[in-house]
Amino acid sequence: MAAPTPRVRVPATAKPGELIEIKTLISHEMESGQRKDASGATIPRKIINKFTAQFNGKTVFEADWNPAISANPYQSFFYKAAESGDFTFIWKDDDGSEYKATNKLTVA
Repeated sequence: MAAPTPRVRVPATAKPGELIEIKTLISHEMESGQRKDASGATIPRKIINKFTAQFNGKTVFEADWNPAISANPYQSFFYKAAESGDFTFIWKDDDGSEYKATNKLTVA
């Protein structure tokens, strides 16, 4: 499996008080641990189980994911822009791996 690749869409600018939509997608196989390989051995579970979005270090959105989440999970949410700053998006995998992406937002 190739390394998971996060993709994020955040508007570059917003007006104060504007509600913006943030869209995220990460390429990941999300192996449930219930399938078997060609030799009949169970393929170990490997899913992203937590997604967190932070703005200027403060958590603004969080989701716990389970094995029923599809491969290449997509997550969108809305955020009310109040100030300029940086978004940090974190996906946590069963094996302890973390995948991160950052985006800037300018409020003017």
